[in-house]
Amino acid sequence: MKQSVLLIALFCSACNVSVTDANESQPVGQGQNVAAPQVAADPYGFAIQPEPAGAPARVDSLLQAQVALDRAGFSPGVLDGKEGMSFTAAIKGFQQARGLGESGVYDEATAKALLGDAPPPATWLVKIPDDFARGPFFDLPKGLNAQASLPALTYRNLLEKLAERFHTTPQVLVALNPPGTKAGAGAVIRVPAIANQPLAKIEGDERGWAATLASLAVAKEQPQADHIVVDKSEGLLKAYDKDNRLIAQFPATMGSQYDPLPLGEWTIKGVSRNPDFHYNPDLFWDASAKDEKAVLKPGPNGPVGVVWIDLSKDHYGIHGTPEPQTIGRTESHGCIRLTNWDAARLAQMVKSGVKAKFQA
Repeated sequence: MKQSVLLIALFCSACNVSVTDANESQPVGQGQNVAAPQVAADPYGFAIQPEPAGAPARVDSLLQAQVALDRAGFSPGVLDGKEGMSFTAAIKGFQQARGLGESGVYDEATAKALLGDAPPPATWLVKIPDDFARGPFFDLPKGLNAQASLPALTYRNLLEKLAERFHTTPQVLVALNPPGTKAGAGAVIRVPAIANQPLAKIEGDERGWAATLASLAVAKEQPQADHIVVDKSEGLLKAYDKDNRLIAQFPATMGSQYDPLPLGEWTIKGVSRNPDFHYNPDLFWDASAKDEKAVLKPGPNGPVGVVWIDLSKDHYGIHGTPEPQTIGRTESHGCIRLTNWDAARLAQMVKSGVKAKFQA
């Protein structure tokens, strides 16, 4: 039976678990997003729909810039059309990479370099594929021990899944669509213009990483990072090539007064895609005295999201999050937390042996 959800302002709140970061090591073990829409022959191929006849032209220069920055690898975080700190930081990073100075101001020269001769739209209409809408979806109980009983830590509903696919939030999707719009199989809705990524072929893909990449619209092929820098004062993770050129940048949440960011130079030990999460309450200052050790199944709403990038510092890593809107706005348990789509992209850029410098 087809499932649809009404895009209204009152929907399930985002995951609110007491532990949102991994402080336990996991087992080890985006060419640019395309500028033109593709219709992939897989469950994640969203067909682009024409605008209704006579519809007024939609102009949203900030959202258009965010979409272009996301495609270029200089993530503004959640695509929401707002000129906040993450947008300014993304502009500054893009300017640095393109030799445009580092004012952080979205001026004419920056817009020309970012948008090119064929500027991407800010939004477009898409038809939701049947298989994408099928789920499964689960309500997430509070507490990690309770979540350990679920077969997977999937999305709660289609609206949340759609939001991550288009690098935004349910609130933004509600705002982009007329009141009463329903999201379900075959429905047409307006979304940020994040293009399809076809289902990649990955040998030995036992954990469904190709499907995860496609569901997050992240390309398998990415520029390779020689080293990364995590800057606490800027709240950013930056990736550099072997010539020390900035090739990608992501807003990040890092550390707290209880678990400060471990400053120094570390090494990436490996990448675990769609990992299980081994919860050890002894490693968390805010764990309940009733909590017990548990293993949570993979999923985008798990404590480490879709990927764990293991570091040479015991119990620390770089990973995704079930709360993309909180990146850069909350504290972590010492680890470096990115949106799921940014973490997936970074996972395709790094490998064992890449150096990671953490600085204040």
